[in-house]
Amino acid sequence: MTRLRYSAKLRAMRVLFVALLVLPLSACDGGLWNNPYPAADEGKPVLYSAFTGRPKHLDPAQAYSENEYEFLAQIYAPPLQYHYLKRPYQLVPLAASAMPTVRYLDRNRRPLPDTAPAEKIAFSVYEIRIKPNMRYQPHPAFARGVFDRHGQGKPEYGQLNAHDLSDIHALSDFPHSGTRTVTAADYVYQIKRLAHPQLHLPIFGVMSEYIVGLKDYAATLQDALNKEPQAFLDLNAYPLPGVEAVDELTYRITVHGKYPQFAYWLAMPFFAPMPHEAERFYAQAGMRERNLTLDWWPVGSGPYYLSENDPNQRMVLTRNPYYDSETYPAEGEAGDAQAGLLADAGKPLPLIDRVVFSLEKETIPYWNKFLQGYYDASGISSDSFDQAVQVTVGGEAAVTDEMKAQGIRLSTAVSTSTMYTGFNWLDPVFGGNSERSRKLRQAIAIAVDFEEFISIFANGRGIAAQSPIPPGIFGYREGEAGINRYVYDWAGGESKRKNIETARRLLAEAGYPEGVDARTNQPLVINLDTTSSGIGDKSRLDWMRKQFDKINVQLVVRSTDYNRFQDKIRKGDTQMFYFGWNADYPDPENFFFLLHGAQAKVAKGGENAANYSNPEYDRLFEQMKNMENSPARQAIIDRMLEILRRDSPWLWGYHPKSYVLQHGWLHNVKPNVMANNKLKYWRVDARQRDQLRREWNQPARWPLWLGTMALMLLAGWVWRVLRKREEAR
Repeated sequence: MTRLRYSAKLRAMRVLFVALLVLPLSACDGGLWNNPYPAADEGKPVLYSAFTGRPKHLDPAQAYSENEYEFLAQIYAPPLQYHYLKRPYQLVPLAASAMPTVRYLDRNRRPLPDTAPAEKIAFSVYEIRIKPNMRYQPHPAFARGVFDRHGQGKPEYGQLNAHDLSDIHALSDFPHSGTRTVTAADYVYQIKRLAHPQLHLPIFGVMSEYIVGLKDYAATLQDALNKEPQAFLDLNAYPLPGVEAVDELTYRITVHGKYPQFAYWLAMPFFAPMPHEAERFYAQAGMRERNLTLDWWPVGSGPYYLSENDPNQRMVLTRNPYYDSETYPAEGEAGDAQAGLLADAGKPLPLIDRVVFSLEKETIPYWNKFLQGYYDASGISSDSFDQAVQVTVGGEAAVTDEMKAQGIRLSTAVSTSTMYTGFNWLDPVFGGNSERSRKLRQAIAIAVDFEEFISIFANGRGIAAQSPIPPGIFGYREGEAGINRYVYDWAGGESKRKNIETARRLLAEAGYPEGVDARTNQPLVINLDTTSSGIGDKSRLDWMRKQFDKINVQLVVRSTDYNRFQDKIRKGDTQMFYFGWNADYPDPENFFFLLHGAQAKVAKGGENAANYSNPEYDRLFEQMKNMENSPARQAIIDRMLEILRRDSPWLWGYHPKSYVLQHGWLHNVKPNVMANNKLKYWRVDARQRDQLRREWNQPARWPLWLGTMALMLLAGWVWRVLRKREEAR
């Protein structure tokens, strides 16, 4: 018995010895040990990206944040979109077969000519015709059961009970799905949902002021819900006067007055089609408890659909097999063809079959995986900026030699945003348009060096603003024609901030020589209100104090929490304050209204936080806001900008720049800060990616060989010991 036991041990040791010998050999098979994706994905047009947390809303009536639109813009197809390549940003048809036609009516609904003055236009009627034969993504809401003799089938999953749902946890658990064509009525249905009393509706307040009947429609729906709280609220049973389907492919929207900016809203998911079957499908009992809702599983007719939604691991967009209504653009800006951005002109979209978003809560793992080739594109955190980007002698940003060696490219774009510091027009020191207060504001505008701020605190990612309007927006002028001559001079082909002596001279002319009030002989003390985060960071505030020190003015920072800060802004209890604005749509009106007297924060509760008021500016604003883009509109904008630059109600601050790195195998990447649906244009060279991943991720095998040899020596020694014991017995 003992001899048999030792023989078995010896045989086991022989097996272990062979296994240790085979282990390092198996590591030489060329596979990637650290590849986070299945081998079956190799060679396929899949884009790999990341998300930091699941979007709160995926229902197009409720979503309004950037991380939500990153998904929704790929899933839904509103009537319009922004041209991917052209600048300034311009609207083009997406689901619409052509740009909407607009008719103007007076208060008696009689037609008016297109040249009618805005004050005579009581209604604008937008008529939109959609493309034929567009179809929705595959979805169980469209599955049909038994068909009658007319070929009409009842919804297969229209009357589910608890037993039917016992094994259902995701849409993929439903055995069958279907599709149908998109109709004009689906667009009407979604607009009605903007007044749904059971939804959180971020744009209802704005749209109820424009879409005829929408405010009353919300009250009608609320009354219906009060009468039957448990019943499904079928919006088809309640007509909306300002929105109607004309035929299968045409619908009309009537808005109050003349509002050209309404077209920009038609490029947002708020106005994408919604099939009523989907809302009825998700309204069934037991669905919400299983996260089977529009907020979790959207239903769209765009290029992709959400096929996986695991907020703790990954979200996956898969190509809509029925999407065939769009091709890659055939024209763009000068230089786009040379940059290879028109190589795919005319090809059916999308060019990528699947987009995999993996959960990444920390920036360092995300960055490392990008460098390994496991993410196709990446932003740049402050920690990684110096490793990724270098600034050329001419001030241009470029990738470092290390990045260049990996074939990594840099794309930059100026955001349609403005970060500014406002002066309170109601303040006795800064307010009003007296010569004294105006020169004081101009002196401070020269002293606060935002070029330096951008260099120190934004890694150079921004441009100093010359006005509220950022690049890419109609009305913005490049070069010498666009500089603020109250703060800058034009020299050597570029703008140069005026010297500090000019600021000191203006300060003295304002009655504050060397920072002392000539009337009271007291030092000038200025209060800056801010929140306890962002600019409240100590180093930034210290920098701001130094800017005022240059003209011998004392800056006192009053930092508080966000709610208290907002309360002070509403009451006008500030002198200076730090604010920012992101454009809802790329029109100068969306920036100029921030300084419109009728939008004053204190008197009107509007968005004019500076409470700025200038009758001439307000008159020009009313004239400009309803105009189409034209030389005449540009001329009015130029006059408005001259008024603002002279009055200096803001320190114009800067426009942030976005920096994106992408690997050489990712093509057709052109930053477009207005188009959220850009993924459909991108193309991946999967073969090149697979090859480079292997080159970059070959493991160092010598530790494995060394460890294996040590184990083999140990195993050999144990084997000899056991063998001697067996022979001794």
